[in-house]
This record gives sequence, structure tokens and C-alpha cells, in this order.
Amino acid sequence: MTESVIYHLETEDGVRSIKIKPINEVLPNGDHYATGIFDLSEGDVGLGQVIFDILTDEWEYNGVGELTQDQLFEIVSYIHKHKRDGE
Repeated sequence: MTESVIYHLETEDGVRSIKIKPINEVLPNGDHYATGIFDLSEGDVGLGQVIFDILTDEWEYNGVGELTQDQLFEIVSYIHKHKRDGE
């Protein structure tokens, strides 16, 4: 995943539009390097970051209380799928 996407998260209170922005670095030769870090936001409100360990593919979330565990797992599953598909 190299571009930001909006993920539409279905909740009991309605649909939430969560922006998933991959954090990529540009190497000196111009290539992009995927850091495994994804910023999550909703509108102008930052929700934290999902950080994948590139070696183990495990992840952690550093946000506080904005997403339930089930909602977070759904978003992480989406990122994981599209990270592998290269989309």
C-alpha cells in the first residue's frame, strides 16, 4: 500500500470514514521504502498509528480509546491484505 485510502468502518452508530495513510520514506536513489507504519485518522482527528514489525508481521497500535478491539482488528486485517496485494 503506497497511497492513502479511506476505509468505511461499519459501526452501531453508523459508518465511520477512517483514513489510512502509509508512512513511506524516499531513499537517496529515489525509491520508496515502506516503513510498516500507518497513520489512522477520522476527519481532522488523529487516531494513532498501526505499526507492523516487518520481520514477524506482528503489529501494535499506539492510539488511545478511539477504536474498539474489533474495529481495530478489522482495519488491521484490511491493511494486512492490501499490504500483501501491493495495492
